[in-house]
Amino acid sequence: MSSVRSLILAALMSSGIALPAAAQSCGGDLGVFLEGVKAEAVAKGIPADVADRALSGARVDQKVLARDRAQGVFKQTFLEFSQRTVSKARLDIGSQKIKQYADIFQRAEQEFGVPPGVIAAFWAMETDFGVVQGDFNTRDALVTLAHDCRRPELFRPQLLALIEMVQHGDLDPATNTGAWAGEIGQVQMLPEDIIAYGVDGDGDGHVNVKQSSPDAILTAAKFIQSLGFRRGEPWIQEVTLPADLPWEKTGLGNEVPASDWFAMGVQPRDGNTGFASLPAALVLPQGRNGPAFLTYPNFNIYLEWNQSFIYTTSAAYFATRLMGAPTYQKGNPEAGLDDAAMKALQTKLQSLGHDVGKVDGILGSGTRRAVQKEQARLGIPADGWPTQQLLQAL
Repeated sequence: MSSVRSLILAALMSSGIALPAAAQSCGGDLGVFLEGVKAEAVAKGIPADVADRALSGARVDQKVLARDRAQGVFKQTFLEFSQRTVSKARLDIGSQKIKQYADIFQRAEQEFGVPPGVIAAFWAMETDFGVVQGDFNTRDALVTLAHDCRRPELFRPQLLALIEMVQHGDLDPATNTGAWAGEIGQVQMLPEDIIAYGVDGDGDGHVNVKQSSPDAILTAAKFIQSLGFRRGEPWIQEVTLPADLPWEKTGLGNEVPASDWFAMGVQPRDGNTGFASLPAALVLPQGRNGPAFLTYPNFNIYLEWNQSFIYTTSAAYFATRLMGAPTYQKGNPEAGLDDAAMKALQTKLQSLGHDVGKVDGILGSGTRRAVQKEQARLGIPADGWPTQQLLQAL
């Protein structure tokens, strides 16, 4: 479930930072490419022998290229995905981990303002608490993706950061493994982020997010804080709904003060209306008859971590469960569309002038917005959930 989080080359160039000519290269002879990477590392102050050691034996991994070219599409519903990922076993292990590392989680909350459940949910979602961290050689994965000319601006800075980790003694380039896109450790972070936000949680003088749970927990907390997490505020809150709402006002991006939703009859299941002054969006992952949540500003950090709405909503819900919230009310959502019907719907929406992005059968944000607009135009409750009724009406 890892996502690639990095500055893009365009942002660097627009900032006025001068980049060596080699930094903009990709493809061609691998040896020449690696010499360019070494030269750039040395220009950044890394000793030449360290760069040589980090890059010695580097190779292009065809399996990484295959994964990059064939990333799986995300077509599960919220109920399907969340019920699979937020399992009883994971909840039990998460509670055990929070107790086991109580002092580390307490430090994370004190220093960075991030509650245990938020960190533990990401820990579970990313690697099953460190059990499944990936078996791709990290150095080779980043060499492969930086050398490849599809997205070198994303991965070359990560390769340089990996060399810096070698300099710090925090990574063995020959043996370190992780995800195919270069993420490392128990919460799957890229080298640049580990360098920027790494915390030595166990006091051994190194940041080892792969093997040290204290390091991983505190590094994740500092990174989450950097994404804008606001201390003492909620991220998501399950609610019950009245039968009649202005459904066209629901969905991410349609924030109003939570008090406005409460005034319309939206009721938090936990009874806590203490955050009424915060902006909140009412999200309905499977329409008005399925689970319903208010999302607050802290929900944005989930979208920064991973842009999939289903993943982020599930991770945010997972965190609330670890903090004591009950299982959500499933409701009785209308049946959605299968892959072929979703693609047919996207094609129709495109023909009506809506920007749904690629016709891929995925209910992304563009498709949800278009569905909502057409539902409103046709007099169907505009909850953003595509059904056969809508497809047939278009």
